[in-house]
Amino acid sequence: MRIKQVTLYHVKIPMVVPFVTSYGDLYEKECVLVEVMDEEGIRGYGELEAFPLPDYIEEFLFAAKFILEKVIVPQMNGWEFSHPSEFQTRFSWIRGNEMAKAAVESALWDLYAKKNTQSLQKALGGEGIFLDVGVSLGIQKSPAELVARVTSYVHQGYKRIKVKIKPDHDLTYIAAVREAFPEILLMADANSAYTLADFDRLKDLDRFQLAMIEQPFSIRDFIFHAQLQKQIQTPICLDENIRSVNDVNQAYRMESCRAINLKMARVGGHTEALKIINYCHEKGLIVWCGGMLEAGIGRAHNLALASRKEFNFPGDISATNRYFNEDIIEEEFKLQDGRLEVPQKMGIGVEISMKKIEKFIDSKQLIKLG
Repeated sequence: MRIKQVTLYHVKIPMVVPFVTSYGDLYEKECVLVEVMDEEGIRGYGELEAFPLPDYIEEFLFAAKFILEKVIVPQMNGWEFSHPSEFQTRFSWIRGNEMAKAAVESALWDLYAKKNTQSLQKALGGEGIFLDVGVSLGIQKSPAELVARVTSYVHQGYKRIKVKIKPDHDLTYIAAVREAFPEILLMADANSAYTLADFDRLKDLDRFQLAMIEQPFSIRDFIFHAQLQKQIQTPICLDENIRSVNDVNQAYRMESCRAINLKMARVGGHTEALKIINYCHEKGLIVWCGGMLEAGIGRAHNLALASRKEFNFPGDISATNRYFNEDIIEEEFKLQDGRLEVPQKMGIGVEISMKKIEKFIDSKQLIKLG
């Protein structure tokens, strides 16, 4: 295969409600859609998931887009490959910038599946038609508001509830949800909002029978996570500091966690994600599919990946209407008894709507390759 053209669509999609975390508020989904086209005119699609500001990890949208335009895409000129996994080796010299890499690599996986007349799910080794999914709730103004939001999503059928927390928006909030719903699968996500001084506060979360506590400490820490994990029964889940299978290996050897939130975009694409899945399965770590508030392309990629049998915990892959009134694909992912359907058509299995993209577009760049 050889890529002859890459088109970057910078879009801004309004969100139904703001998404509030310990590191900031999001009112729209701003991302870059990556379209690759080969010599036969077959197109593959990926989605650049980096956030507008470097508040989740160091990588952010403007810088990642620059890496795409000025580094990765030009280096694809004349490059021939037979499998998308070769992308990782080709661009291993680029330090970091995993989301920029993932945007292109995932598009190549879509292209590869289409050229082989198979679904992306099959190309990635997934199986099944429906997946149990969970929902992630941003920080609310009060415990009562949080309970009201949780009630709505429980009634919609979501199989797992994740609640964002930070100091002073944690114990009373989690207690209120647990009192209202004693049996639901409930977890807390701190997005690195805590420090060593908060150990006792975090240990107190143990009494709520949470499925896990996600990323309480900094995005570069394995030591404090290990210390906390030794003192609590609740599994700790790592997110932001997992960028490769080597990071998972370090976390496992240091006993820093018992679960991994795997975000394909954060680890550089499907190829590295598959390595992490296999490692977690071998070592007995819980692995599940996290979300980046994806639009339709990224959501389709996540569903295909999360359909692998090693995923044994409902991921953050919500229905379309959880975030958007209108997406950039023709289809709408609808919740059915707490499950989403995995696209079965060729490639990512959804149709890109150029009409909808034009409605949300901020800029478009077409790059011709030799």
